[in-house]
Amino acid sequence: MGRVKFGIVVFPGSNCDHDVEYVTGTILQQEARLIWHKEASVGDVDVVILPGGFSYGDYLRTGAIARFSPIMKDVVRFAERGGVVFGICNAFQVLTEAGLLPGVLLRNQSLKFVCRDVYLKVERTDTKWTAACEPQEVLRIPIAHGDGNYYADPETLRELEDNRQIVFRYCTREGKLTAAANPNGSLGHIAGIINKRGNILGMMPHPERASDSALGNTDGQKVFRSLIQSFIHQGEMAASAVS
Repeated sequence: MGRVKFGIVVFPGSNCDHDVEYVTGTILQQEARLIWHKEASVGDVDVVILPGGFSYGDYLRTGAIARFSPIMKDVVRFAERGGVVFGICNAFQVLTEAGLLPGVLLRNQSLKFVCRDVYLKVERTDTKWTAACEPQEVLRIPIAHGDGNYYADPETLRELEDNRQIVFRYCTREGKLTAAANPNGSLGHIAGIINKRGNILGMMPHPERASDSALGNTDGQKVFRSLIQSFIHQGEMAASAVS
């Protein structure tokens, strides 16, 4: 298989789209292109990334307006056909607003914007985003949000646990789930979840901000490298089946 094709959606106000493009296209040497939110189709891509930022200023409810952008209709179609969709920070909120992931993101428990590095425990290594990680590995990834408090009703939370849809949890450097390690009050220390089918991930922390050695932290690369590896593995299996 050749290079993985990443399509990065640009919403008005999003501020991490070029960061994601730089990581996927320049650092990891894959194909990466920006997709303006008014386009009607994501085109020929393997992965759609909805980046972080303050889409439309988040004046109403985080992600509520962005989900009505023209491109989102095709993102939903792409996802429903099994396409890989990755939403970061504000885009995690967009994915819940669009009904592609369960739950909602509320104001941080502190009612303050939080911008700092946090630690994440990798709960699964059999997803497209974590295959390059070790079981229960702890990653150091930055956050920057005011509305990252994940909430869902008790039944939904049970389903997330039973279906192993929780991929990342906030933790201490040692991997312990403590109140102090939870930066926003998220239920179950939830920092990232996937859908039941396993082709959509939403996470609040910013792996693209921890993917350049010049910044002193490349833990975030593991998320993107896992995605790339999943497509390489998929291509190898397809080639093996043909031969």
